[in-house]
Amino acid sequence: MKFVDEARITVSAGSGGNGCLSFRREKYIPFGGPDGGDGGDGGDLYLEADEQVNTLIDFRYKRHFKAERGEHGRGKLCSGAAGDDLVVKVPVGTEAWDDDTDELIGDLTTAGDRLLVAKGGWHGLGNARYKSSTNRAPRQTSNGTPGEERHLRLEMKLLADVGLLGLPNAGKSTFIRQVSAAQPKVADYPFTTMYPNLGVVTMKDVRNFVIADVPGLVEGAAEGAGLGIQFLRHLTRTRLLLHMVDMAPADVKQDPVESVNIINRELQNYSDALGKQDQWLILNKMDLIPEDIREEFCQEILDRINWQGKVFRISGDSGEGCEVLCAEIMDYLDEVKAAEKAAIEQQKQDAQQAASTEE
Repeated sequence: MKFVDEARITVSAGSGGNGCLSFRREKYIPFGGPDGGDGGDGGDLYLEADEQVNTLIDFRYKRHFKAERGEHGRGKLCSGAAGDDLVVKVPVGTEAWDDDTDELIGDLTTAGDRLLVAKGGWHGLGNARYKSSTNRAPRQTSNGTPGEERHLRLEMKLLADVGLLGLPNAGKSTFIRQVSAAQPKVADYPFTTMYPNLGVVTMKDVRNFVIADVPGLVEGAAEGAGLGIQFLRHLTRTRLLLHMVDMAPADVKQDPVESVNIINRELQNYSDALGKQDQWLILNKMDLIPEDIREEFCQEILDRINWQGKVFRISGDSGEGCEVLCAEIMDYLDEVKAAEKAAIEQQKQDAQQAASTEE
């Protein structure tokens, strides 16, 4: 299945039904009075996150979604039935944007989350509503209001704890195959992954985390070059970035230092937040570096980069260093999640204190 992470659709809620103009007409009841019923409310339109939906590809073929309109009112004070709501299934991790105003409507990050994107129209009133002591035979009714219509831009962002960065052929796909059950394409010739891959890394103590293999960036990706700009958004949700560097590139003219600088420039150009995200440097394909010069070669690269963060030396192909790296990642994520949980609890306590103070 082709991976699609952006789609544009039109959503229309149902219009409200019109009110009815009717009078009670029965034998021996000459002044039956008005008995026109109200119309029904139009159906609302929702987006719902569903784990069974993995991509937005279905929206390439169906772009217009419309909820049911409310029925018109009828005589004998019968109100029209309300229109059924329409629920459109989207992948978990989908953001809904108003394509006309570029406003974020909502973010569906958990399975079962629902987001109202178009409100149904209000029902019209029948003439029975307008009866009064001075107007006993009203001929006035009102029409239902139109349902809301919107042009939406849906953007899917993968929900992953860890994102893999690197130029094409840096070994990201090989690494994710080594540490998880995911099976992205790998080969002994240079090429770039076309679509993101997710892998679940399970530790021996049953803890696990999700890692995303994002298509390789190229210079100028933030301005639209290559595939990178299409998938950089998937890195914004991750808690940690692994910057993978090919230490033994097939092209001898390719400098590992420049490779690191290219990627970091693209991250910074895309967004300041992404440029400042926690990042570890992963020196890959160490099995291709002779052992007698390995230490000196790596230290020279680190000195030239002036790297201040964590550094790991691995081989995605042989598995060297991968277990240690995954253990470090798991411990780091546990700390981050614990800090996030504590921050949420503190926010709740502050809100409760503020509420009690106001009372």
